[in-house]
Amino acid sequence: MPIAPVVHAQSAAPLAALLPDRRGRAWQVGPAPYCIRPNAATSSITNLGRSLIVAEEGGRIEVFHNRPDKFATAPAAVADASDRDAVPQLAARILHGVLPALERESARDTARERGWRGVVADKADDMTEVGYALIAHGAHPMAVADLNGPALIWVSDSGAQWRLGMWGTAGNLTLTYDGPVSGLYAVLPSLLLLDDGQGQEDAGSAFTRHLAGRFPQLRPLTPGEVEFSRLGDVGGYIALPAADEPTDYADDVRRVVAEFSGLGADLLLTLVPHLI
Repeated sequence: MPIAPVVHAQSAAPLAALLPDRRGRAWQVGPAPYCIRPNAATSSITNLGRSLIVAEEGGRIEVFHNRPDKFATAPAAVADASDRDAVPQLAARILHGVLPALERESARDTARERGWRGVVADKADDMTEVGYALIAHGAHPMAVADLNGPALIWVSDSGAQWRLGMWGTAGNLTLTYDGPVSGLYAVLPSLLLLDDGQGQEDAGSAFTRHLAGRFPQLRPLTPGEVEFSRLGDVGGYIALPAADEPTDYADDVRRVVAEFSGLGADLLLTLVPHLI
């Protein structure tokens, strides 16, 4: 019986190109280690020991985790191949959900093998990589000691203070912000998934409407706070700095505090140009 020729996934290379280099290494496209869907065009994309399988069949593009100890049965991300934005949408879902989940798995394995200090050392390496990217874009990050380990702080051109560190034990990173609300406008489009809009820009106070009108993915929690929903463990909030702040007016220079948690190093590297 003749063997069917291997057909590679056409979306694999453009998808890999949308994921950031890690430690000077780009994502590599290669043959898939096994057939995850019969007769589907299939390829793998790999970087720093992480491997994803891309399969195309029936008008769908599916992305699977490739774990050495587990055969993938359900895709981690799916897109309609007929959608012109299918590959960028998949890249966003990989950055927001798939890769952070792999980081959490890796942190659990590290904790079992090397203890919490091993997890902290790995996260310190990730923050160092982000720090060098910040320096390359003109920022001046400073390393500080935090409750759960090392952290980075820097001041943006708008005078806002950013902080990147470890909160909790999940194995991802948390980014915090203190400064004018307009200093978040550049980074929020990359943090908020486009298909998560709630359409509630007429809800809440003048402050929450100001944000939700610009970013419908944001939902009012209180008159002085909005949140966005989570993909995996990625989520966040933007709030006025004090509970007694007036909420009946809003403008671009209002001071806010914000927190974005569950972030993977890959997503953070794509955000760097918007954090300066």
